[in-house]
Amino acid sequence: MQLFKQNEILRKHKYIFDALEQYDLTRELPFQRKRIDITLSVRTINKLKKLKEKTGKPISQIIEEKF
Repeated sequence: MQLFKQNEILRKHKYIFDALEQYDLTRELPFQRKRIDITLSVRTINKLKKLKEKTGKPISQIIEEKF
């Protein structure tokens, strides 16, 4: 019975165990956020600003959703 409960817990929360395994390897959690610097053209920045105003979402969230 206990083995069944362990298997059930592992199956139900597999994404958490996968995230912890990834953390053991890289010391980074997959849902952590990091700041990076990128260079974009003025045209792209203006498009992102218009999309931000239209959707009400932050530019970083718009970029993340595209990936």
